Amino acid sequence: MAAKNISITVKIWRQANETAKGCLETYALKEISTDMSFLEMLDVLNEQLTLAGKDPVVFDHDCREGICGMCGAVVDGIAHGPERGTTLCQLHMRHFKDGQVICIEPFRAKAFPLVRDLMVDRSAFDRIIQAGGFVSMNTGSAPDANTVSVPQQQAEQAMDAAACIGCGACVASCPNAAAMLFTSAKISQLPLCPKGDLNGNVGPCPW
Repeated sequence: MAAKNISITVKIWRQANETAKGCLETYALKEISTDMSFLEMLDVLNEQLTLAGKDPVVFDHDCREGICGMCGAVVDGIAHGPERGTTLCQLHMRHFKDGQVICIEPFRAKAFPLVRDLMVDRSAFDRIIQAGGFVSMNTGSAPDANTVSVPQQQAEQAMDAAACIGCGACVASCPNAAAMLFTSAKISQLPLCPKGDLNGNVGPCPW
């Protein structure tokens, strides 16, 4: 499908910090290519705001390839937007219509305190992983690094569970803000990995 340019209006939640009073601010954007990702659209907005001497919108992002799980916002009431199984950075503007009004808010959950604008603190997920243990091992010299420490079957099962990238959309979507999906993924993944101690010595594998 050939790219085309559309004009949209975005209503974005702006909030200076966790305790400040926030509100939705409205911005008009023109000449937005349908080949742009949602985050690239926000980049265009931020460039526009910067040139006008205003504070840019703060939002989470990193790899922009749907891998790291850093990005995330609620688009028109849906975590990550309208495309099922698609992270916000992989959501493209071709899924929106010319003249459409788009409402963008941060993930809202007690476990994810707001930092600023669309950015939230998801370190609660880090604490869940830390509580579940850690993986460490000394590989030694180059030949030792080729040692297969995890049997293929267990490795495949661990990778299936690791498909959860920890973006937090499940928490943002749950009426109770529960992290059951993320926690169950880590409970499935971590026991399948070799466990080490603080010195990097590998202990008995669970299988």
